[in-house]
Amino acid sequence: MSTIAIVGAQWGDEGKGKVIDYLARKADVVVRAQGGNNAGHTLVVNNKKYSLHLIPSGILNPDSLNIIGNGVVFDPKGFLEEIDMLKKDKIPTDKIKISDRAHAIFPYHKKIDELSENARGENKIGTTKKGIGPCYIDKTERSGIRVCDLIDEDIFKEKLKKQIQSKNEIIQKIYNDTPLDFEKIYNEYTEYAKEIKKYVADTSVIIYDAIKEGKKVLFEGAQGTLLDLDFGTYPYVTSSHPTSGGFCIGSGIGPNMIKDVLGIVKAYTTRVGKGPFVTELDNEIGEKIRIKGNEFGTTTGRARRCGWFDSVLVKYSCRVNGFTGISLMLLDVLTGFEKINICVGYKYKDKIINDFPASLEILEKCEPVYEMLNGWTEDISSAKTFNDLPINAQNYVKRIEELIGVKVKMISVGPNRDQTILREEIF
Repeated sequence: MSTIAIVGAQWGDEGKGKVIDYLARKADVVVRAQGGNNAGHTLVVNNKKYSLHLIPSGILNPDSLNIIGNGVVFDPKGFLEEIDMLKKDKIPTDKIKISDRAHAIFPYHKKIDELSENARGENKIGTTKKGIGPCYIDKTERSGIRVCDLIDEDIFKEKLKKQIQSKNEIIQKIYNDTPLDFEKIYNEYTEYAKEIKKYVADTSVIIYDAIKEGKKVLFEGAQGTLLDLDFGTYPYVTSSHPTSGGFCIGSGIGPNMIKDVLGIVKAYTTRVGKGPFVTELDNEIGEKIRIKGNEFGTTTGRARRCGWFDSVLVKYSCRVNGFTGISLMLLDVLTGFEKINICVGYKYKDKIINDFPASLEILEKCEPVYEMLNGWTEDISSAKTFNDLPINAQNYVKRIEELIGVKVKMISVGPNRDQTILREEIF
């Protein structure tokens, strides 16, 4: 069995797209299992940049089957826009399958997402307003419309009528806003359904059969562990489970079918939006990291908050995901710093915390306990092996391994595929 799950170990934006693209060259099947087009992966191939939000990153490998699993909330309009973008670049789109059990996003989800976020005022959680949360709410309260419903005109019409009536009451009575038009949405989405139908399948069966046949299956994570609904910095989290356990429910396979879990970790720390961030650098060092790392969101364009590497946070991610290895990303961004700090603990009042706390009130009052390492000035962007790295860069990687208790198996020293150091064969 050759299966691997790729999981973000911080607050997302760790560079999962590059790792997935790198490994997808070997993959027979690439699977998305949670989230929606609120997440984005940026891939750079032959100096061409691709931004994907719903379609798995394996699409750039002509031999990979790409699956959008049942745990994904599926935006038909967004999906077809990505298809058009790929076709313009002459990238084949015939090897894509969408789970018939995936829940679909509609205009009322986006409308309510926007209205509810605006109503929070100063307490906004930073939603992308893509309708993700409201769609998961419908799924949980058992009123959602799935892809199998969308492609059946009669069933779709009946279910959409009920939903529009229900959502318009919320839009009008709670938010005092303009109701949505049933006929317009029905006609628009009926056309989308005709285009989407050829992609729809029972993807759980496809994934199961592929694993049983010994094919290489890559589970593609979106977002990051600290955005998990249970294990993230709640309520500043997403509406799904971007942890390793989320792949089982979101793709329809058992946990014993995932052999390896690779955690994707930046060589520093970033996050977007509100919420506590113990190692945040709200100074010129943080700005330098932001500019050098091009730390602006793929989906939102928002500037990311930047800080030093937080081993307390990453060790926590290692524990809840069961990482069997780490891919350390954007190490090249730290080139040029005379000294580099690593957070090795949190100081809370008069004690040191070594485990990531659940309470945001505690987290907001924590101060980082730093260990200072020597930096490096040498250009590492063309390094091909670990020994090609300057000794101080090697020491930095080794210290991270010691602190988190998991081996760094891959190191990224630039955005391109060939700017990757493989320390141990993966997949």
